[in-house]
Amino acid sequence: MRLDFHRNIETPEYMEEDFTPVNIQESLEKTRQDLEVAYAGFNNAVEIDLIDSYIYEINSLQKRYKHLTDMAAQEPAQEPKRLYQHSPIRALVSHVFG
Repeated sequence: MRLDFHRNIETPEYMEEDFTPVNIQESLEKTRQDLEVAYAGFNNAVEIDLIDSYIYEINSLQKRYKHLTDMAAQEPAQEPKRLYQHSPIRALVSHVFG
């Protein structure tokens, strides 16, 4: 944190660029794709520093993927949305015909 002397408030040194809510399924898919790219890079790398870089990237992405799958497992299963919870025709019929 750094102190902003003009406003006398603390502001974080690093601000997130995107504050949109995270969709776990989309994040899982993106992480899986990033893993595929990292594995392909690792398989084609010949320089030691580049190989080390891909190893760190793959380890990082694997940990992210595990974290996202753990989060997805904790989420309650979503039922498919229905247009109507109760049929309006059934309510009308039961009201008219008793």
